[in-house]
Parts: sequence; C-alpha cells; structure tokens
Amino acid sequence: PSFGFLFDIDGVLVRGKTPIPAARTAFQKLVNSQGQFLVPVVFVTNAGNCLRQKKADQLSHLLGVPISQDQVMMSHSPLRMFKRYHEKCVLVSGQGPLLDIAQDLGFCQPITIDTLREKRPLLDAVDHDRRPNVLVSGDFFLSVPVLLPAVVLFGEPVRWETSLQLIIDVLLTSGYPGNPYEQENYPHIPVLACNMDLMWVAEAQSPRFGHGTFMVCLENIYKKITGKELKYEALMGKPSRLTYQYAEHLIRAQALQRSWDHPIHTLYAVGDNVMTDVYGANLWQKELAGAAAARCRSVLVCTGVYSPHGQGTLGPGDSVTHSAFHGHRDFGFDPGLVEPDHVVPDVDAAVDLVFQLENFAP
Repeated sequence: PSFGFLFDIDGVLVRGKTPIPAARTAFQKLVNSQGQFLVPVVFVTNAGNCLRQKKADQLSHLLGVPISQDQVMMSHSPLRMFKRYHEKCVLVSGQGPLLDIAQDLGFCQPITIDTLREKRPLLDAVDHDRRPNVLVSGDFFLSVPVLLPAVVLFGEPVRWETSLQLIIDVLLTSGYPGNPYEQENYPHIPVLACNMDLMWVAEAQSPRFGHGTFMVCLENIYKKITGKELKYEALMGKPSRLTYQYAEHLIRAQALQRSWDHPIHTLYAVGDNVMTDVYGANLWQKELAGAAAARCRSVLVCTGVYSPHGQGTLGPGDSVTHSAFHGHRDFGFDPGLVEPDHVVPDVDAAVDLVFQLENFAP
C-alpha cells in the first residue's frame, strides 16, 4: 500500500460505548483472513482518560479485529517528548487513572487535583458540604510545602469548580498554592494542555462539552482576574501539528514492521469534527514539505459532531464561515482549513472511497 488511514474514534467508530454499525463493516475490509491490516492504520483520538493499551483493547472488542497499542495515539501521547518536565512535581488535571497515565508518559512526581485538595483543604470552598469541619490552623496550612512548577491538563475533570479554583491558585502563586496571589508574576508557570475539543459526541442526540470547554472557562477566569491572557507552553491533540507529526511517525513504523517497502504517499484523516479533524489535517498538509508523507487528505463523516441536517450540505469547496468558530482560541480561523476534501455518510463509505481513489483491491 502507498497510503494509510488516521481514524478518529468518537463519532466515527463509536458513540460513547456504542459502536457505529458501519465501523465493523469497514474494518472487515481493512484486514485479511488472519486479522492482519492490509494498510497502515493509526487511531488518533483526542481522548486522554486511559492508557493506550486499554483503548486498544476496547477497539479490538468493538471492531472485531486485533489492534495493538502501537496503533493508538491518545491526545497526551506527545507528552513523552517533553522530558524537561518529567522530573518535576507537576499538577495533573483530568479523570481516569491520572497517575498511571502520567507515569507511563515519563512523569516521575505527578500530583492530582484531589491530592492537592487534601494538602490544602481550605482552598476548595465552593461546595459547603466539602469544606473542612474543623478549622485548619495557619501553621498547619504552611507546614505542607507544595511547589508545582508546571500544570498538565489531560482532559475534562469531574468537579470543574474544584479544578478551576486550584489551577488558578497554582498559576497566581507561581506554583505555591495557599500563598497570596502574585499577579505581577507574568507570564505564569508553564501549562501543557491535551485535547482542545469544544464538544464531542456520545449517545446523546446533541454534542457534549469537551476539554476545550473546560479550557475556555479556565482562560476566561484567568483573564477576568488578571486582565492578561493565559498562555500555553504546548497544545496537543488534534488539530495541532505535533499530533499529526507523531501519528505519521506511527504510520511509517507500521509499514517498516510489515516490511512494506513502498513509501506511504498519502494519509487519509477520517473524522467527524470540522474544527479538529478537518482543520488539523488541512493545517498539517500545509506543513508536509519536510515530512515523509507527500500529502494528507481529510474525509468528513456524518455520524458524529458534523451533521448535514444541522449545518447544511458541506462538500469540497464549500465553507463554514457562517458557523461559530469552535476551534481553540490560539488557532486562528482560516476558512480554507475547515473545508474537507471529501464528505461521506460514514466510515464504511470512507474506506470504500479511499480504496477507489487509490485503485486498491484487497
């Protein structure tokens, strides 16, 4: 094969925990009778609440084909490259097995929001029922030193008010939550964020809040308090270039492992979200001059965030400039970057289309 697939998961293969029927049909076309993939495939998800192996096991069960963790890229996967933070005591926000995820990525001293809340019990004051029953003395408050020189946002947390409060505390005290705010320390300590999706699709009829929505809250609270913009040391997950570069590396590694000598010329990014999947693929296409793959093509499906009934029929050459920009604030809106190369009903139709375009007969 001279091409490969980058598959989004939510809204393309599943809705919540329910498989989209077209997904199993599509993947039977992508493997041989022994269950080996006929073309290189990487699953590029903005989810970040589990380890790669668990996601691979879930996909294997849902799709009925064996999938390895080397084919899975979570939104946080590029954090492996940020080694200068791995030895530091960083605050991590999100849900799922956060400590396991952070340690798997190389972080040696991660501290969760819940742990920080235990160390600084007076900081979480929104929920009256969770306030300490016994007033904690100031001496005790200062006797538990916590220096957090960086914040890592893995994904949307469960208690947003607690996470928003404690992250703001860390940012406005230069990593010493519990101290008085020091707004003159700007820029603040580094923030690394994964998954900028404003919304995602599960079993509900309408899209649900994603980590991007939590980030909008955090950014606006910080600006409201300080009058300054919250800055990110790094943004990863689609549509960042870093994510697509890493995914392309995984595609090439698969081809090498299978001894496929033909170079991979084209990558097809199949997704359901114009502002992440399409935007990211098109943005990366502009940067592909120095990459091994010659081009990246976006294929938009109608089983997730994008709905032709809700937004009108969108095809090559069409524009969504009439819609609100759901991308992250730091990614400027360019009408050309949200125009998909192809629009198809579902992932099965996407596989058929690519096989036709590539004259590929399994």
